[in-house]
Amino acid sequence: MTRVAAALSALALVVSTSACGGSEEDSTSAKSFTFLAINENTTVPTTLTTLSQKECATQNTAQPLEIKKQAQAGLDQQLQLLAGQGALPQTFTAANAPSLTKQLAGNGSVLDTATAAPGVLAAASSSIKSLYDGQQLVLPTELNIEGIWYNKKLLADNGIATPPATWDDLVAAFAKLQAAGVQPISQAGKGGDGWGVTRWVGNYILRQQGPEALKKVADGQAKLTDPQYVAAADAIANLGKAGYFGKSPTSIDYATALSTFLSGKAAFIYMGSWALSDFNDETKNKIGADNIGFLKFPTVAGGAGTADQMPANVGVAVAVSKKAYEGDKNTQAWVNCIVENYGTVALRDSNQITGFATDGSVQVPPLTKQIQDEISKVRTSVLWFEGHFSAKATTVSQSNGGLLAAGQLTGEKFMQTVSANLS
Repeated sequence: MTRVAAALSALALVVSTSACGGSEEDSTSAKSFTFLAINENTTVPTTLTTLSQKECATQNTAQPLEIKKQAQAGLDQQLQLLAGQGALPQTFTAANAPSLTKQLAGNGSVLDTATAAPGVLAAASSSIKSLYDGQQLVLPTELNIEGIWYNKKLLADNGIATPPATWDDLVAAFAKLQAAGVQPISQAGKGGDGWGVTRWVGNYILRQQGPEALKKVADGQAKLTDPQYVAAADAIANLGKAGYFGKSPTSIDYATALSTFLSGKAAFIYMGSWALSDFNDETKNKIGADNIGFLKFPTVAGGAGTADQMPANVGVAVAVSKKAYEGDKNTQAWVNCIVENYGTVALRDSNQITGFATDGSVQVPPLTKQIQDEISKVRTSVLWFEGHFSAKATTVSQSNGGLLAAGQLTGEKFMQTVSANLS
């Protein structure tokens, strides 16, 4: 999940049907290759523009790139409108709600890219298929793995020679750090930024019960209020009661939490690899990129989950119109060129790790290379806590995460509150 995914004010947009692929009656190629972007993300349009000028210049000559824009808050409604008119552009930012993308695929509007995009990395494909019931319905313009990042020097200075590999060892490290006057965890808990705390809940569940635990809730086979799920939320609530998240996590937003970690005032932070640009930025990172370590979420004693089951997401993803792709060779050529080149260009120009293979020509900072290596090893990815939730339940969960981190909410009450809003 990137921070750009926060909903902002809607902006109406009408996309003309002339920008779409040819109809069944008209087999001529579309005049332009259209991408429907969201205002809140500039990386995808910028990378596509670069491709149109360089690596995909031939495809662009045959079918010039045209970028339309839409506020993210109104994206789902706009996609429904366009689909109903048979006017979806060739490519578009995938719906905020995975259920809508699945619905569009079900009525034949969205392409399953498994065959069209063989250059998608295994970790990205696994993450996509986890969201879309085994189908590869989007192209991964990002690939973010998540875990616990730590300050190597703070751990070493406080006698923690080995990064914790188990939950019990991690909690023991928190206690040792706090006793020495060091804040163990920096995590945002203000409003919707409470997702950083709920990630701890979700990962504990997955380590305790295995990678299918949250899907069982979505499928009605289990409830968040069942004892084993409540126990996971209680484990995080106990961290809050002990003060391990700091004095006032409900007043801490994302930027402040990240700054606290990068200024050396806290030893650990849960974060996705989207933060690599901040970690590698010397103006923001006061502790040094070489002082940051990456820790897979640790195992839980007796748990069914393993540390190699990696939390991952594909950020702002792109869907392809099935009708436009299947009916237009120029559109097929454009999509193929994107799959072959997007990963290299995004990494080269934006330091953006994607779910596409790269040609290996781009030199990246050591920390980025380390995460690339971690990603290459991922074979099973798992979703975040709210990955299967409705929009309402997601908002409720994330807005209550800070209360868990502050020790003001029990695990039982948290799960009851979220569960009441799942449907």
